[in-house]
Amino acid sequence: MQTLTLFLQAVTAGMLLTSSHGYLLHDVGSKVMYAAVMLYLLAAVLAWRLGGGSPRPVLYATGFLVLASAQVALGVAHVPSLHVPLGVVMFALSTLALCQTLSPRLLLRSATRS
Repeated sequence: MQTLTLFLQAVTAGMLLTSSHGYLLHDVGSKVMYAAVMLYLLAAVLAWRLGGGSPRPVLYATGFLVLASAQVALGVAHVPSLHVPLGVVMFALSTLALCQTLSPRLLLRSATRS
């Protein structure tokens, strides 16, 4: 969900240049993205504390929350020279985290089919 909302933020950022509705969509999307990051942190904490999982995803999720907070602050302050590159970094990191989460499951599925 987090990776998808970050991707949609990139789309709405492009819409800022071409549409009168771009600002509103990007603004609403920023709130949805921030909520997704907080849900990611909550899920990581629950998986760790209640599910006995690794605490490492909590660290990743906390880092994303820090980055998202900086991203929102930079957007509100209208500092596109830092806001845009940070958005790209956040999308890349979120995509990597998603791939790391999905890759063991995909490997396990293919191993059980063989």
